Amino acid sequence: MQLPKLDLPPADVIIVGSGPNGLAAAIRMAQAGHSVLVLEAAATPGGGVRSAELTLPGFIHDICSSVYAMAVCSPFLGALPLQSQGLEWVYPAAALAHPFDDGSAALLYHSVSETARTLGADGAGYRQMVEPFVARWRELVQDVLAPPGIPAHPWLFARFGLRALRPATSLAKAFFKTPQGRGFFAGLAAHSMLPLEKLTTSAVALVLAISAHANGWPFARGGSQSLTTAMVQHLESLGGKVMMNCRVESLQQLPARRTVLLDVTPRQLIKMAGDDLPDSYRRKLERYKYGAGAYKVDWALHQPAPWKARECAQAGTLHLGGSLEEICESERAPWQGKVAERPYVLFTQPSLFDPTRAPAGKHTAWAYCHVPNGYHGNLAEVIEKQVERFAPGFRDCIAARSIMGPAEFELHNSNLIGGDIGGGAANLGQLFLRPTASLYRTPLAGVYLCSSSTPPSPGVHGMCGYFAAEAALKQLS
Repeated sequence: MQLPKLDLPPADVIIVGSGPNGLAAAIRMAQAGHSVLVLEAAATPGGGVRSAELTLPGFIHDICSSVYAMAVCSPFLGALPLQSQGLEWVYPAAALAHPFDDGSAALLYHSVSETARTLGADGAGYRQMVEPFVARWRELVQDVLAPPGIPAHPWLFARFGLRALRPATSLAKAFFKTPQGRGFFAGLAAHSMLPLEKLTTSAVALVLAISAHANGWPFARGGSQSLTTAMVQHLESLGGKVMMNCRVESLQQLPARRTVLLDVTPRQLIKMAGDDLPDSYRRKLERYKYGAGAYKVDWALHQPAPWKARECAQAGTLHLGGSLEEICESERAPWQGKVAERPYVLFTQPSLFDPTRAPAGKHTAWAYCHVPNGYHGNLAEVIEKQVERFAPGFRDCIAARSIMGPAEFELHNSNLIGGDIGGGAANLGQLFLRPTASLYRTPLAGVYLCSSSTPPSPGVHGMCGYFAAEAALKQLS
């Protein structure tokens, strides 16, 4: 059945989806002088960059993304005047804490030296691993957050690549001698949502560590919605428009336009394009592999988490997983259709640094672990048990909780297929050529993909949208 055309205001360019990549694409097209209309199915813009009172009135929770290491170092987002639109970054004293069972913790500070001191005997190995890249981060990030091609700084990028392409298990054992150092590195690498024995898992760890020293891991004051609001307002200042509650089921609903950019994943593109897609391209999209899912719990708290290692209160993010071996087991399990008994848990505590997130004297926190794509079990108790392991008495701090499993994630944002928050597995085959070798371009004239299912990588940096817009602009010129 053919769906009716949508009644839309005139525009040169239509963007479907108002996540950070969709908005980045819209801003870039508007900067180039095109009239732009963004269509968003939800009542609020932002995709994975939204906030809401998920638990109790006055407690503001980030629904999906929360910590913006990649946004502040993004060559595109970092150059936008978002502060003039009210965006304010909040920087914890430490980007990260990784507690251990003995009550100690390793912390990731802005200073490489200060971080190295928390790693004890592994401090020298850590410095050797990251220092060559911290001083040249601005150059390196231009190639890290770019699609495949000739790097702007080939020797620097090649040196980085020799380490980044290695499995995290291999690089951890090469630079760290103690269980603490190896566990600390494994926690960073587990952001890849891949088994840590896989190639390229070191890349995520290195990028996150180096970015912490170069730019930090901030929160957006008032919640992640503040970042979206600033991007929307900047787009509007350029003449662009965003239309809420406008779901696009089929490309046939759109009026004839010169350019359409889709902030969607391959599965949605197949549905939206229907029989217009050539069979060969459709088959490539159907082979695209989605990654592990996320299972998340948000809490309204009477008081902060009572960490055994008190220095954990300095950190915005915590990695709860102990040793390299434990984290490896946890990250391997989702790819075997299982959940580890003690899963690696990412925990954030934004209200310690941003009091606008909760009523006076109260706090918010959230945590998630990785699960099989489409997982339907209940892991709230398992996650809270893992938090209690490093913060005894945490359950007594809880006033209310909100739970989001993979199904809830996908219901909230249709890009999160089976709870996959990365737009597809970032394994070696899909890290560079995603979703196909044609990257942003599709076989349909004037139709481009601009989601995190395209290069350079998952993360809130807007570069997927920026490069998709550049591809479209090149075609239009």
